[in-house]
Amino acid sequence: MMLTAPLLSKTSFFGSLVNKCRQVIKNQPSKSSKQNDRQTDNNNDLQSSNSLTATLPVIAPISISTDRPAAIANFTLRSVSSVRTLEEKLGLPPRPKKPLTPYFRYMQDQRPKILAENPKFSTVDVVRLVSKRWSDADAALKKRLQDEYKREQQAFVEIRAKYEAKMSDEQRAELKQLKQDIQDAKERRMMRKRIKELGRPKRPASAFLRFLREERTNSPQPIKQTYREWHQRCTEKWSRLSDKEKEVFLVESRKDMELYKKEIALWEEKMVRLGNIDVVRHGNLIDPPEPKTKGIKPTA
Repeated sequence: MMLTAPLLSKTSFFGSLVNKCRQVIKNQPSKSSKQNDRQTDNNNDLQSSNSLTATLPVIAPISISTDRPAAIANFTLRSVSSVRTLEEKLGLPPRPKKPLTPYFRYMQDQRPKILAENPKFSTVDVVRLVSKRWSDADAALKKRLQDEYKREQQAFVEIRAKYEAKMSDEQRAELKQLKQDIQDAKERRMMRKRIKELGRPKRPASAFLRFLREERTNSPQPIKQTYREWHQRCTEKWSRLSDKEKEVFLVESRKDMELYKKEIALWEEKMVRLGNIDVVRHGNLIDPPEPKTKGIKPTA
């Protein structure tokens, strides 16, 4: 059954398949490195294990059986992504990666064949054809891939347990805090987006920002000068201005601020009526929400 256009949306199941396919493509070795990979496949497992302790003495080497399939070495422990993981940001060895599921094993095998037959195919085209072939694939093939996945999943669980056992309490706390910081930043971005969509009035520019805006026109940034240098020069010029010269910018800022206060009060009143209390400043609420308590467990 062919997939229709709406299934290509980011929130659709098919959209998630496209994203996963891109990850598989990203993890595949390039043509120029295939020959070298063949020569080093026998040592991949041991090298991956040793890499777990290359950057942190606290975590001891994790032994990996050399009879495991090469797919585990290639896809669960090899860190080839250009995006730094949380562990790498903290200077920890990369966390073992989960093995590919049967469907994505099949995709990894079929993708080169599909592209060889259809060089102009996009990622979406490849995913669509792989999905169709997978639905028509032989039951014996699916069972074989499922059995391989189960074996590698069991090995992955053991490796992950050893990895986590070698981490210190301090490292776990740092990792947990970093995850929390990322989550908090995500929530702040979502809140800013929501406030913008609800049409919150924009806070007017300060007197100094108005001065900078004027300087961009009267004295723009030279080509050979960085923005930081230009900004520093403007800051120094602002500090040398007299109170009378600054008053021009201050008067405009105060006038716009008074108008902003009236607009934000009306907007927040509207938000309260609509039930969007979370976007209203807590100081303007009769019963402000309780503050969040992170990392504090209630006492018995």
